[in-house]
Amino acid sequence: MATCGEVLVELLGLYGIDTVFGIPGVHTVELYRGLPNSKLRHITPRHEQGAGFMADGYARARGRPAACFIITGPGLTNIATALGQAYADSVPILVLSSVNNTRDLALGEGRLHELPSQRGLMEEPDGVQPHPAVAG
Repeated sequence: MATCGEVLVELLGLYGIDTVFGIPGVHTVELYRGLPNSKLRHITPRHEQGAGFMADGYARARGRPAACFIITGPGLTNIATALGQAYADSVPILVLSSVNNTRDLALGEGRLHELPSQRGLMEEPDGVQPHPAVAG
């Protein structure tokens, strides 16, 4: 039986993603287990922000989206600047981030790479309207 990560990697290929940028980590092991059996090319940058900007540049140059595999917490905060730039310019990037068990979120117990709300971190502030090209 395939794992969720293996199925996700397979789906990326079916949706036309051919390149993934990211740094393997404890939270993304299952995603990386699916890569050897796929046709996806993986590129490892030195930092998650680099992964985001590489995916941005890839999408601009190739005219098709790339994906990023990002770990929980600091991985997501590190890629946020690149995502903001891509969002502002309507560049298609798909970021797959792991998350700690939902029952453990916002407890302040010091879980590995704990972030109280990854969704909250990435939400638009109240009153900010989405870019017209994204809103549709």
